[in-house]
Amino acid sequence: MQGKRPISVLVVVFTTAGEYLLMRRVRPADFWQSVTGSLHGGETPRSAALRELREETGLLGAASLIDLHQSRLFPIVQAWRHRYAQGVCFNREHWFALPLPHRRIIRLNAAEHGQYVWLTLDKALQLAGSWTNREAMRLIAAMGQSLPPAAGPAPAAG
Repeated sequence: MQGKRPISVLVVVFTTAGEYLLMRRVRPADFWQSVTGSLHGGETPRSAALRELREETGLLGAASLIDLHQSRLFPIVQAWRHRYAQGVCFNREHWFALPLPHRRIIRLNAAEHGQYVWLTLDKALQLAGSWTNREAMRLIAAMGQSLPPAAGPAPAAG
């Protein structure tokens, strides 16, 4: 079995008012996260980030998506290792940010997520299930005004 590629993306969606989007996964239950997903064959991290953003939220972010030029290597949770080729134990996650001028209604993919919330940074940091997600949100908050401005609302996919 070839399995999933051990390369993924994390897209932190947030408003210029400092609200962060988190979504509750269907499995495992009560695991909250930003937009995430593995790269498909031939995909770049940016193209995977745009695809996952559209699939998980309904948002189109090509004009506003910011490559944070950061990535983290983390051990794949034992319960999910069967999805990867035998012997693959680590995943490389590439980070992106999508600033929005205001909250958007999110169109969830019901097979992946059951609920979404917009939270302040402090509350999002408490709820996010992974250390990489928390670290990426902290980085975005620290970058503050050095991030490019939000380029208007990201339209929803048709």
